[in-house]
Amino acid sequence: MAVGLKDVAQRAGVSIKTVSNVVNGYPHITPATRAKVTAAIEELGYRPNLFGRSLRTGRTGVIALAVPAIDNPYYAALARAVIKAAEELRWTVLVDQTDGSPERERLVLDGIRDRMIDGLLFAPRSVSARVLADRPAEVPLVLLGDRVSDPGLDRVTVDSVAVGEAATRHLLELERTRVAALGTSTEDTMAAARLQGVRQALQAAGLRPQPELELVVEHWDHASGQQATDRLLASGAPFDALVCFNDALALGAVHALQQAGRTIPADVAVIGVDDVPASRFLWPPLSSVRLDIAAIADHAVTLLAERIADRQREVRHVTAGFEVVPRASTVG
Repeated sequence: MAVGLKDVAQRAGVSIKTVSNVVNGYPHITPATRAKVTAAIEELGYRPNLFGRSLRTGRTGVIALAVPAIDNPYYAALARAVIKAAEELRWTVLVDQTDGSPERERLVLDGIRDRMIDGLLFAPRSVSARVLADRPAEVPLVLLGDRVSDPGLDRVTVDSVAVGEAATRHLLELERTRVAALGTSTEDTMAAARLQGVRQALQAAGLRPQPELELVVEHWDHASGQQATDRLLASGAPFDALVCFNDALALGAVHALQQAGRTIPADVAVIGVDDVPASRFLWPPLSSVRLDIAAIADHAVTLLAERIADRQREVRHVTAGFEVVPRASTVG
């Protein structure tokens, strides 16, 4: 016979209502109780009737994660962490790629899948705060990152100003004095925040920011990192350090420097952001600012669960941590 909620409740020593709350992703369950119920579910092989649950509750047990690029190592790691966090609530995660285009991001926000999902975790790149605030979809939404100014929605971010400042301060402590910033953009608030952090660190050290060392790119990828570094080298502007606003840019920059015969870190020290796995296997291994991706995912899933349970609760912003990880590309 099929295993039901009653069987799970008896095995876990809790009420049927408690089992239902765990299965339906109710956030206000103690970790000990959730663990007991989850263990009983696994032991008995209980599988919820998703169609019946959807009819009863109006929920599917499915959420979506929309990111600009699935093949970007940071977003791949984020997707993995979100899936792991969602498993605690027995949610299934659909992963969507927007390519960062305004059209695809609007499709996500317009609720193209609103009858399939209970909520959306969204890392925007192109849409404005107004578009986010005026979205017609009724699906609960949590934003990831700070690429758009505050639209009055739940959000999980990392302090990008502090990230840029910490990366630059690391280089300054190694007595680098001509620090270039790779990844700036006139339209990207995250890039602007990281550049602000770079400038603040330079000014705190008594150094004047140099506009010729602030390298604008259209994309944060390997090719853009290489091309921007090639332009900097061709300009003849002296520099002895490079803050790259993500690791993909840094990998491209390292390639360009080595092709030009520059030694890392003797001639130029290089640091990135994200600490993707490939950073550790580059030669020399890349120093990076490691973002707490697990915390970002956990906070995002928790905020979404709370928003699904209570559409009227106040908006919450959570800031996850980071740490500088020195490796041979800066310290030798």
